[in-house]
Amino acid sequence: MKISPSTKGLIISLITVLFAFGIYNFFLAKKNYYLVDNPTDKTFYFKINNDIEKIISAGQKVKVDLKKGKNDIKVFDGQKKMLYDSGFVVNKNRGLLNIAHQDYYINEQFYGYGLNKDSLIAVRKQTDIDGKLYLNAPVHFSKLYSDDFYYNIDEDYDGVVKNIQKVESRTKIFRKQDFLNYYKEYYQFK
Repeated sequence: MKISPSTKGLIISLITVLFAFGIYNFFLAKKNYYLVDNPTDKTFYFKINNDIEKIISAGQKVKVDLKKGKNDIKVFDGQKKMLYDSGFVVNKNRGLLNIAHQDYYINEQFYGYGLNKDSLIAVRKQTDIDGKLYLNAPVHFSKLYSDDFYYNIDEDYDGVVKNIQKVESRTKIFRKQDFLNYYKEYYQFK
């Protein structure tokens, strides 16, 4: 059977599209998931929506399944004594459950060509953290649940500036100490 040039072109185009889709899906696509984080030195047990009991050790983060809308969680200490039973609402495709009610900071980073990062950041409010003022208005968070960010604690900001014609920004949530380390390294004003 002889294949016409137009059929060959169609087959090559389809293979190219499938290959590009595969590369995007496996390497470039941002995965959506929810995390339970425990930055403390304690161990906790928890149940989400009366599902099986899970354990989270000191310094650990665990991916969990949540449904959009209202969810509930029961949190127990290391001796399995109930600490609290609470509800929260999921609105987005990624989020963070702060079962230890520790301090987190949500920071915004700007992207764009010809961007004067220092002038954008300098005109924003400052946030007081342990008596020291930090530029760029990082938002303090210590509640049970948040989904007001783009990058979760285990993800990094984009390292490459995308081909954009305007200034854009992305937010990332940090554990408190991780934010202080990031701030010290990234914000070097002269």
